[in-house]
Amino acid sequence: MSMKSELKRKSLHLTGLLVPVSYLLFGRDLTLIFIGLAFFIFIVLEPFRIIEELRDNIKRRLKIYVDNDVMERMEVLEKQIDEITRSHERYRVAAHIYFAVAAFTVVYFFPAEIAIGSITVATVGDALAAIVGKSLGRHRFSNGKSLEGSLAYFLVGVAILWPLVGFLPAMIGSIAGTLAEFYNLPPDDNFSNQLAIAIALYLAGFIPV
Repeated sequence: MSMKSELKRKSLHLTGLLVPVSYLLFGRDLTLIFIGLAFFIFIVLEPFRIIEELRDNIKRRLKIYVDNDVMERMEVLEKQIDEITRSHERYRVAAHIYFAVAAFTVVYFFPAEIAIGSITVATVGDALAAIVGKSLGRHRFSNGKSLEGSLAYFLVGVAILWPLVGFLPAMIGSIAGTLAEFYNLPPDDNFSNQLAIAIALYLAGFIPV
């Protein structure tokens, strides 16, 4: 994926920050409703993204009621979505589905500071690791990840978590997130990143200071 496409993908990925912002502004219950509605919309639309025949049928029917200008814009949007979709996502569940499931789980089961911190770090850290790794990465590992990208993830994780949970838990949570992102833990790193950070922060709370 080109740097331009990567930037587009990560710009869209950063909309995940709406979850911690919602938590801060409206609280846990409304945030769970917000995530649930987003997940429902994603599930309804996902078959049309994956199954080309369904998408083509919809477009054929729309042509009867919609003018050519609107159809051309839809074609442009479709191409942009294809451009930022990873190859393994074209016929499988995409990242936003995993992100929504993980965000709901973290917000539901964990305290506010852990939920807000985990989702923020997973969102910002993943984006920064990809951008830094692609643009500045010089020391590559066998899986294609770079030392520079992983370091960027770790540092931004510490910076975000430190004010929320303290220095030692921030270090532990950032290490957990960095490892989850580096190894692309299944089923998807957009799921495992949030959970790894949240669980690590929760367990770190039992460490005597």
